[in-house]
Formats: sequence, structure tokens, C-alpha cells
Amino acid sequence: MTNLKNRGKEASDDALFGTLKMQQRLKEAVADMHYFLSRGYGEKATLVLVGNRYRLNARQQQAVRGMSASQSQIVDRKSKEIQNKDLEGKEIVIDGFNVLILLESILSKAYVFTGLDGYIRDLSSVYGTYRKVNQTSQAIDIIVDFFRNEKIKKAHWLFDKPVSNSGKLKQIIEEIALKNCLDWKVELVNNPDKVMSESNQIAITSDAWILDHALANFNLMKYVLTHLNITETIICSE
Repeated sequence: MTNLKNRGKEASDDALFGTLKMQQRLKEAVADMHYFLSRGYGEKATLVLVGNRYRLNARQQQAVRGMSASQSQIVDRKSKEIQNKDLEGKEIVIDGFNVLILLESILSKAYVFTGLDGYIRDLSSVYGTYRKVNQTSQAIDIIVDFFRNEKIKKAHWLFDKPVSNSGKLKQIIEEIALKNCLDWKVELVNNPDKVMSESNQIAITSDAWILDHALANFNLMKYVLTHLNITETIICSE
């Protein structure tokens, strides 16, 4: 994993997301998505309808999808959300790529989006290969500090086994855990989503499907952003 770069914006992102006019259009699109999803309409068909209505390209539609949720999903996810004061002595399970890539995006000052459920999402993806970037080490350090500050008992990291370089990343995190005397287990699995949904540990992720199926969750990105005081590239859904 060489030739480090940032996890930052694409060249068109300032035009797609950076103006107040465009942000207002996205918020209106999210409001429409929420209306239809709350009445049982399918997400895929609704996204096409809303995307056409507001003339959104694929990347903008991806952002709207990440910010949208039905009312029942919002209520359910919030009802299972653990507060940081209740983390001491608990065990967490971390959606490895989801968490690291989102932290890297935030640190790179890429655009990220606060959903109606309060969870923050970005537009990055591993596309079968994970590449370390300039912000990777800092992202892991943030999780080390979070783990220590909240006196968490144990962290179970999960990474997608089929993704290229997942083994190297596993080794990096294991070395950091050993160096810092952290009770971390790092595992490569074929389907992290399923493992997390069946775990009795607190899920650390922004993935909507996992949030809907996990027993409990913690909103790490909201916690991190509060501590880092980063606001300039966050677009809110409301």
C-alpha cells in the first residue's frame, strides 16, 4: 500500500454539494424520499423518481440515499443508540472499512452527509481494493483514543475478507493494538454485515442495514466530529 493520497473530494464535488442552492435542493429531495419511504415505497424506485424530479446526478443521488430513511427506521435506530457515558466496560464490534474510510474522508475534508437518523455517511467505497491514504494512521489513532477515553472493555474489528489489502490492514491494526496494550481482535470475514447483525456487542458503523438489524449501536462519527469540531464539509439532511 504505497503512493499515499487523500480520501478527499472529487473535482466536481464543490459544484455538486458546496453551494447553498444545491444543498437546499438535496434537503428537499431527502424530505421527499422520507415521505415515500415512510409509506412503504421501495428505495430504488423512489430514488429514481426523486433524482429525476430534482435533476440529480448519480453522485448526488448517492448522497440523498445516504441521508434518507423512513420514520420507522429513524425511530428504531435511535431507540438502540447507546450513549458514550454507557460505554465503559462494554464490548464493541467495529465495521472496519466503513469506519476507517469515513474517518479518512472526514479528515480529508471530503463532503460527508448527516442522515435523518443522525448518522454520518460519505461517498467513498473500496471497490474491491482498500488503499491506505495519508489520513489512515490518524483515523486509527482516533479510535485508539476513543477506546481508551470511554474505557471500553474490548473491540472486535471486522473487515471484508475478499477486499484486497484487508490482510495488510489487519496486520497494521494488530500491531497498533499490541503496541498500545489494547484488547482488540481483528478478523477477516466474508460477510461482516451478517456477523455484526448477529453479535451481542455494540455495533460501530454508519451502514443502514446493520443499524436496522444490530442489537445496539453507537454513533462514533457524531462523537468524533464533536471532539474534532469539523463542520465545513458536513451537509445536514434537515
